[in-house]
Amino acid sequence: MTTLLTPKSKVPNIEVPLIDGGAFNMAEASPENFQIIVVYRGVHCPKCKAQLQAIDPMVADIRADGHDIVAISMDSEKRAHRAKTDWNIEELPIGHSLELLDAKSLGLFISDSISDAEPHLFSEPGVFVVKADGTLYAQIIQNTPFGRPDMEDLVGGLNYAVKKDYPTRGTSVG
Repeated sequence: MTTLLTPKSKVPNIEVPLIDGGAFNMAEASPENFQIIVVYRGVHCPKCKAQLQAIDPMVADIRADGHDIVAISMDSEKRAHRAKTDWNIEELPIGHSLELLDAKSLGLFISDSISDAEPHLFSEPGVFVVKADGTLYAQIIQNTPFGRPDMEDLVGGLNYAVKKDYPTRGTSVG
């Protein structure tokens, strides 16, 4: 069952190992402004390759704006390492081995493989923006590999939100 995260709700404590050592732990994330979590489908996905390659040269600027960013997937360490190497990702931290239950706790859609290049199960893509207090500010989840958000637009919006103290939206029960 997929969980529905709502704006201002506490984001589940996701922890995944990083290719370059250490781990990403949502509970220990401490961005000045926002934590951006980019969930990608895996090394089999050409749209993921394009997305992560577009983000990689932006990492220093994203951090300079007071945000932190990580890309994670359900891929094994070997597959995630291949993505980092084959896609020439140098700056963007890559996490791997996201557990199925953790993917579901984020509300991600799960797919079965349709080719030998794909793992048996994997999550579809999503982007989560988390405030420094660990609550959800924004989310974009998809059940298809296409239609990714433009990261320049997203970061520009987050910078506006910081500058104008723009509130979390989508919270009305009305």
